[in-house]
Amino acid sequence: MSGLLENFWVLLALKVAIIAAVVPAVSLVFIFAELKISAHMQSRIGPYFAGGRWGWAQPLADGLKFIQKEDLVPDDADRPVFKFAPMVVLMSTLAVFVIVPFSPKLVVRDLDLGVFYALAAGSFGTIGVLMAGWSSANKYSLIGGLRAGAQLIAYELPLVLAVVGVVIQAGTMSFNGIVAAQAAPVFTIGEFAIHLPYLFQGQVIGFVIFIIAMLAELNRTPFDMPIAESELVMGYLTEYSGLRFTMFFLAEYAGMFSMSAIAATLFLGGWYLPGLSSGALEVLGPVILMAKVSLLVFVIIWFRWTFPRLREDQLQSIAWRWLIPLALLNIVGTAIAKVVL
Repeated sequence: MSGLLENFWVLLALKVAIIAAVVPAVSLVFIFAELKISAHMQSRIGPYFAGGRWGWAQPLADGLKFIQKEDLVPDDADRPVFKFAPMVVLMSTLAVFVIVPFSPKLVVRDLDLGVFYALAAGSFGTIGVLMAGWSSANKYSLIGGLRAGAQLIAYELPLVLAVVGVVIQAGTMSFNGIVAAQAAPVFTIGEFAIHLPYLFQGQVIGFVIFIIAMLAELNRTPFDMPIAESELVMGYLTEYSGLRFTMFFLAEYAGMFSMSAIAATLFLGGWYLPGLSSGALEVLGPVILMAKVSLLVFVIIWFRWTFPRLREDQLQSIAWRWLIPLALLNIVGTAIAKVVL
């Protein structure tokens, strides 16, 4: 028994170490992608020299620059809370990857309540943002923190309600179980079985609501009022510098990765691709999931450089007057279809 426990903890530690190494690396790739995509959308060259012709080392150079900067703490700040806030935000993002399946077996823990855990762990970052805004002893930081808190609370509800439709349709809260449910054939044409992800099985409304709420949860344009530079300098990030600012910056792109991975798993079939055997999915599952994640990350970047920032009243109106009622209608429709069909 002791040997089994030792193997369990060793394997768990190995998986956590892999996540701690892979997530920042992938986040750097997404940072570079945003630099290049935004440059292309604005008819610019973008990063060009760092690392060679295509500027692939620009995110590394920026990270090294931030790490070398002095770690400043305001005199009137609550020092322990101020220093711990970026760690809370980053840890809440990394915690989500514990239950994201990259293949049928490549997952840290396949929890029966995986969806509940993911939503709970992801929303924990709200506390870190409020900590940063309150502890900075800066009026811009405080206003930014309050805006972020109001925004995250408002959009957490439609995010959760959008996921409920998928849970009803799959009949499970396990992420691997949801992928397996999408792998089941929907109907057959002759000898060919047709497999469709939930996006094409009646969850279009849920998917759109999830993407919009995801942008708001990540404080990405057009929902970036908490860090609106034209009004609040940098919002709750105003007083941060050096490594702690880098942690917030990295947490944003790691959050893009984690939320896109959740959306791909819930609505796009996750690591599954029709026509591949179980053995092939074991090997190609991570590649398939990352392809879907990359597509969603592109959508997130495209939104940032296409749409203008909303006003605070418009943001709250979209959540309470439109997204939540539509999400409730989606749940009712999914439940009726589940019983009837």
